[in-house]
Amino acid sequence: MSSTLYRWSLPISTVICVLLLLLIATTRELPPIGLVMYESKSVLSAFLDIFLDALPFMVLGVLLSTVVENFIPEGFIRRMTPRHPLGGILFACVLGIMFPLCECGMIPFVRRLMHKGMPVYIAVIFILVGPILNPIVFASTFMAFRGDPAMAYSRMGLTFGVALAVGLFLTRFLKSNPLRHAIPALPNKTHQHKNVHTHGEKHSHSHDDHQHHNHDHDHSHDHHHAHGGRVMTMLSHGSTELLEMSKYLMLGAFLTALIQTFVAQDSLSAIGQGPFISHVFMMGFAYLLSLCSTTDAFVAVSFAKTFSPGSLLAFLVFGPMIDVKSTLMLLSVFKARFVLTLSILVAVIVLTGSLLFMHFFLT
Repeated sequence: MSSTLYRWSLPISTVICVLLLLLIATTRELPPIGLVMYESKSVLSAFLDIFLDALPFMVLGVLLSTVVENFIPEGFIRRMTPRHPLGGILFACVLGIMFPLCECGMIPFVRRLMHKGMPVYIAVIFILVGPILNPIVFASTFMAFRGDPAMAYSRMGLTFGVALAVGLFLTRFLKSNPLRHAIPALPNKTHQHKNVHTHGEKHSHSHDDHQHHNHDHDHSHDHHHAHGGRVMTMLSHGSTELLEMSKYLMLGAFLTALIQTFVAQDSLSAIGQGPFISHVFMMGFAYLLSLCSTTDAFVAVSFAKTFSPGSLLAFLVFGPMIDVKSTLMLLSVFKARFVLTLSILVAVIVLTGSLLFMHFFLT
């Protein structure tokens, strides 16, 4: 496990555990052994629910990244990517509509796109807005807030505003490479192909009588060998990618299960209608819960009678962009300082935007 994971996940886990222990100690007496066992089962059940719900989306992201690696040439990505910053931001938003991935499957897919030549600022925007700006999430939000469809439109609008602000900030101030590891150079397949072709030509000159037969046989054998090699490469790449990302998902799911088990939701009503603190609290709550963007609207609507619409909007936008799972996964690709700066930037923009939407669009 990487040193960055040790530096960040262990202190965060310690702080969360201490807060939970303080919460338990100040609100009730020590539970009996039977209750401890029951709560342990609740933690395990919540962990399995989160992990199994997120795993298919992560597998989908790995499959897409494998397809990108083996079938999409580097030049195609570079030709499709706009050079103007505004065009790049719109391109990232369109990718979110075309590839409806949850945040769990976004990181491996985007990492492969960066290996193919996608600029970092477009990749970051795609990671942030991709889990929200897609038809599946819009439909789930619209269904959850059937009595208030403005929430679904506000969620999409604020997400696009965050994409615009973050994209312009990165194009203006991002000067150094934020990746933890340099993107490896792709092998020169053209040179290898030429060597094979030259070898075939020499072979044909030395066997005049069997030229056509041997050429056809070797071509068929090489084609079969290349096809089998590509399949093995795809399997190797996919399994490595899946194992690497799953450890971050498991840790994030475990921390989230602890929060869902030990924090009582009915204790939140005291701050639910605060004009400012409710927004901050719901953003922090979304960060800790780490819900999937396709299901978080149904959790948010359960707080509709307790929290203001603006705070629910902040919950729906900030959570899919930055949460415990995505933070750990971002740390596997980007440097810790960049992830911290990005998280603070997104938090400030979402907080400001949710307050503005609350004032002008939501009642």
